[in-house]
Amino acid sequence: MRGVKLYIDGALGSRGAALLEDYSDDHGNRGLLVTDPAAYERAVRKARACGLQVASHAIGDRGNRLVLDTYERVLGADQAGDRRWRVEHAQVLSPPDIPRFAALGVIASMQPTHATSDMPWAQDRLGPQRILGAYAWQRLLHSGARLALGSDFPVESPDPRLGLQAAITRQDRHGQPPGGWQPDQKLGREQALRGFTRDAAYAGFDEDTVGQLKPGLRADFVVLAEDPFAVPESELDALQVQATWVDGKAVFERGRD
Repeated sequence: MRGVKLYIDGALGSRGAALLEDYSDDHGNRGLLVTDPAAYERAVRKARACGLQVASHAIGDRGNRLVLDTYERVLGADQAGDRRWRVEHAQVLSPPDIPRFAALGVIASMQPTHATSDMPWAQDRLGPQRILGAYAWQRLLHSGARLALGSDFPVESPDPRLGLQAAITRQDRHGQPPGGWQPDQKLGREQALRGFTRDAAYAGFDEDTVGQLKPGLRADFVVLAEDPFAVPESELDALQVQATWVDGKAVFERGRD
């Protein structure tokens, strides 16, 4: 057993994410905490005593601050240790909390398709100022934080091509909005690919097993018909998989049953 997942708040779509201020489209509502903060801290302390990696679901800016505050108290002087504690989603962050991820050695485990699924209504929930701290991939990277990218299946499709397309374009599959939503937060192709591979493996203490193509690691890879670094961004979600290999064995080859 490597780690434990804990929950601090709800989801943004249902207005359950814990916010520091009222929802812009629901005055008087600041979301909810699904775990009492004192009980949450006890669980984090127990996990540390057991040598476990902590991964905490946090969506709203209040939820994320509670998690970071708790991690800071529990880790104390051991903040530089290689614990790789995580925040799952880190979806809405207050700007002063963004640099705390790197300072605490906390990994932001994020899902690019959440941004493109939520963009039609996210600003309604948060307003024009708080939205700047939402789905803030480049702001986190520039602060020195490490991103582990994934899908949040079954909430979203597990297809990594959709994740790459969302991360790189911040558009839906119809190319909307033009130029991408909050385009300054788009990831470059290399950044996105690293987030889904090398840094995702690092986030699970698996960097010596998977996540890269190099001698000594498991041969997990796909063979694509197109070069993902050369095709137009709009075509990333339609890359054709020719073969899939897991641990050195072909488990799928196009044209074979």
